[in-house]
Amino acid sequence: MIGRVLLAGVFALQFATVPAAVPAAVPAHAAPERCEPEKASPSVAESWAQKRLDVKRVWPLTMGEGVTVAVIDSGVDETHPQIRLAGKADLTNTSFRDCVGHGTAVAGIIAGQPRSDLPFYGVAPAVKLLSIKQTTTSLGDVSLLAKAIRTAADENADVINVSIQAHDQPELKSAVEYALGNDIVIVAAAGNVEKDDGSTGPAYPAAYDGVLSVGSATPNGGRSTFSNPNAVAVLGPGEGLSSTWTGKGYRSNLEGTSYAAPYVAGVAALVRSRHPQLDQLRVRRRITLTADGASGRGTGAGMVNPLLAVTTVLPSEQVAVAPPMPEPLPASVVDKVVPPDQRSIEVATAVAAGGLSLAGVAIVAWIFVPMGRRRGWRAGSSGGSGVN
Repeated sequence: MIGRVLLAGVFALQFATVPAAVPAAVPAHAAPERCEPEKASPSVAESWAQKRLDVKRVWPLTMGEGVTVAVIDSGVDETHPQIRLAGKADLTNTSFRDCVGHGTAVAGIIAGQPRSDLPFYGVAPAVKLLSIKQTTTSLGDVSLLAKAIRTAADENADVINVSIQAHDQPELKSAVEYALGNDIVIVAAAGNVEKDDGSTGPAYPAAYDGVLSVGSATPNGGRSTFSNPNAVAVLGPGEGLSSTWTGKGYRSNLEGTSYAAPYVAGVAALVRSRHPQLDQLRVRRRITLTADGASGRGTGAGMVNPLLAVTTVLPSEQVAVAPPMPEPLPASVVDKVVPPDQRSIEVATAVAAGGLSLAGVAIVAWIFVPMGRRRGWRAGSSGGSGVN
């Protein structure tokens, strides 16, 4: 068995024990509603998303080293040759296997290992990847989603990917606040428009404050028609995609904000690796400020830009540091300081006094000489009040 097991015995729960009144969480652009995933293809082509983001330009600087990314989903097929897990947990008590394929695809987009014989690779292949299974089908449970977020935080994740859309629930919001309080970047799918009339409300946890909400982008950088326009921070590639799939193969033509989110989660991992001094708020801010820009509702700051997110120098992150205080002179140097020359001090004092005297004479002359000229240099009268 590859990787370590994360608290599996403690957090394993049966879906049957969850009250039916709890709203369901739905993977953004749902995976097949059955245990057996759709058949994988043995081959894969390079997608437009990989060409557009071109993350290999960033790899000389970082591939995500030292960063832990938790994937909360349907599990991950750890037998896939391009998947390398550092740990896993099963909150469904149904085994670690990915019976849907969705979680394996998300994991591949984030951290698929590069191979010379294949054109597919993940955004940040050097991260430590954790799989936290919270669903066994295309439907999940909000209570388990909240528990999965807390589990990821307790396992010291630096980035959490949530490719799930759910309803607003106090326990879910509390779990998100708990993770944010632990300085974790939460990246979540903005969700997809499911209603026939195209209307939709905000999806959670993406719509919570502090969560980096990701919408789906088309190859030209615009918003996909199915992408929920509410509370979008940035866009990631979300249609016509390829990724790893359960069964040691691949799937193509994937679409949904759930596949856009892991592209941004991978970029967040690259930023955290390159700039470990930045907290989660500044990581999110850097990603949005360096996005490609867009216009229209639901596009946020536009398509995520991995190279700019990692390399841009932001003036707001530059802190002015006062110059250090000079070191005191060593005692050996102080002892060698030559005492002042008393004779020089006396001469300097005399010269200064002479200068002051000359200045006084000049001032007196400046005042009294004009006065004497007006009087014709005659002495003044000794008394009397008459006019001479």
